[in-house]
Amino acid sequence: MTARPILVEGPRDVAALRSLGITGPVEVVNRGWDLARRVAHLVETYGTRGADGGPAIHVLMDWDRTGGRLQTTFRRRLEAFDVKIDEDVRRVLMRCLKPETRTVEGLSGLIEVLGVEGR
Repeated sequence: MTARPILVEGPRDVAALRSLGITGPVEVVNRGWDLARRVAHLVETYGTRGADGGPAIHVLMDWDRTGGRLQTTFRRRLEAFDVKIDEDVRRVLMRCLKPETRTVEGLSGLIEVLGVEGR
């Protein structure tokens, strides 16, 4: 089974996830494409459902105001194409880590706290 991709805001988010040991596909929002092209790429590449019938994509934007807007925008656009997405990881991180960090890239600074061996 292919790992579900994680959609993040930028390259530093990718680096943070890699430092935490995430090895699966990570897609970046900010790569010079307009919103319509980015959504079309995601739908064409990953489909509307995962191999198990679950979500096709994890959407993990920062839990600040800009990240919240991006999360909402991508959720609405992807759901308009009947893409099932997963937002649970973002929801849990937002609740648990809001005082410590408000960004995905900030996760790499929490490696020791999270008990993850840095890479």
